Amino acid sequence: MTLRGTFGIVIGTPRPLRIEYPGAIYHVMSRGNQRQNIFRDDADRLMFVSTLGEACQKTGCQAHAYCLMRNHFQQHERCVSKQR
Repeated sequence: MTLRGTFGIVIGTPRPLRIEYPGAIYHVMSRGNQRQNIFRDDADRLMFVSTLGEACQKTGCQAHAYCLMRNHFQQHERCVSKQR
């Protein structure tokens, strides 16, 4: 079922919960709204990589690969423990 909410925003059914287990490898991606840029310059990209490193240290996940493009990023990560 799809509804149109305030300001014409489309509201749909949420996706099912992701199944997580220790040692799983996940493909993570995010894209800018309407494919708008999410990185302005190399400084933005460096900040993203730094933040990714901090998140990996805090959660125990391991970033195996990532690709940063102007309007989106993709990465592969392994979660060693289920608690994040």
